[in-house]
Amino acid sequence: MAKLADTITGARLFGARIAASQRQANPEGRMPLMEHIRELRNRLLKALAAIAIGMAIGFIPAVYDRLWNFVYHPFKQAVAALPHHVQLIVIGVFDPFMLRVQIAFFFGLIVTCPFWLYQLWAFIAPGLYRRERRWSYAFVGTAAPLFLGGATLAYFVMSRGLHYLFALAPSGIAVYPTVSNYLGYFQAMILGFGLAFELPLALVMLNMVGVINHERMRKWRRIMIFGVFVFAGIASPSPDPVTMLLLAVPCVLLIEVAEVIIWANDRRRASRPSAYSGLADDQLSPLDLDLSGDGAGNGQPPGPVA
Repeated sequence: MAKLADTITGARLFGARIAASQRQANPEGRMPLMEHIRELRNRLLKALAAIAIGMAIGFIPAVYDRLWNFVYHPFKQAVAALPHHVQLIVIGVFDPFMLRVQIAFFFGLIVTCPFWLYQLWAFIAPGLYRRERRWSYAFVGTAAPLFLGGATLAYFVMSRGLHYLFALAPSGIAVYPTVSNYLGYFQAMILGFGLAFELPLALVMLNMVGVINHERMRKWRRIMIFGVFVFAGIASPSPDPVTMLLLAVPCVLLIEVAEVIIWANDRRRASRPSAYSGLADDQLSPLDLDLSGDGAGNGQPPGPVA
């Protein structure tokens, strides 16, 4: 038993020495191209397996019925007070099945997003520096709530846009949109509002990397607000002015918040002492070179070192 224990201890020490030598030979954790491809393949397979499990859960009849009621609710509210008949229809043999597949897929994609986002991060993170990782955490931690806020707003204002569009039909005309058209409108509204709410975050990130500052943003404020309204008109699939205003006004408010953050960040940068402050653009910065051996700065070469 003593010999066996000594053998196990020796094997552990030998393995630890091999691992230490590998870390010393490859301190940055680099891998060849094929190893990166294998790592990416394994991460993708895990993410796809998680999404497939989420889709399987979405195919369960009880879960699917709740999901469909959630998706159908804005349409139901939009047609409640219309004078003419509006109803969703399917025109293809496989449309009911494809409807179930689409809803189950998006359910699996949303439910398993923490897992597949972790797989994506686990593949990217080893190549980032510590500071870049902190910025990534801040970006993801801010982008996710902003996108969720935009998607939530889109869900509650979607019925107004649908009501406006259906009310344009003349009296006595029945409107029968297909389910695929409605799902396309539903997805476009969610993505459009969610991405529009990311605009202020993009401005803050551009300020962090030094592309824009508060002075430039203050000069171009009116043009930026006009651009927000143009973007709201393009990003919103509904052409009615109510939906455009409901998207543009929160974006303008978020941009004002981003401007305050940019102003505070510029003031923080300006308060830092700099060795190049007070110099013109074409002026050389002074070099504090001490050529004397005693630090007196008399310009004489240093004496011999004992």
